[in-house]
Amino acid sequence: MKHNSLSEFELENEGFKIKLKRAMGCADVEVEQFAEAPRAAARTGRKGSSRTPASEEEEAAEDPMLIDVKAPMVGTFYQSPSPESAPFVERGTQVNPDTVVCIVEAMKVMNEIKAEVRGTVAEVAATNGKPVEFGQVLFRIKPN
Repeated sequence: MKHNSLSEFELENEGFKIKLKRAMGCADVEVEQFAEAPRAAARTGRKGSSRTPASEEEEAAEDPMLIDVKAPMVGTFYQSPSPESAPFVERGTQVNPDTVVCIVEAMKVMNEIKAEVRGTVAEVAATNGKPVEFGQVLFRIKPN
């Protein structure tokens, strides 16, 4: 901030807000994490538990037997190693703990994400080429 002569900087993005202020040689940092429940409900269209699933994907999202593969970092989700390539996995694909299921690009580094469980992909929960948050569900796998 000093290098660029900034006295205040604020960034807000999808449920995360950071505000930096520089004063007399030190910086105050304020970080705010917004509630996840309204965003999750908006993403899935579910507002309560009384609704019955209308599609197989919603059914998979509500199945307690499924194991979630979550994003280990903030980045961009890619289902294949290149735009011309087939996806690493799709719904119905058999995986083992060492199976690469996707790539999360963070700061120009392509990070391969592994299933870390043996089973069948029940749902691809993230959208190819779109940003993902830390801890966001990328896949749901039915163990076998």
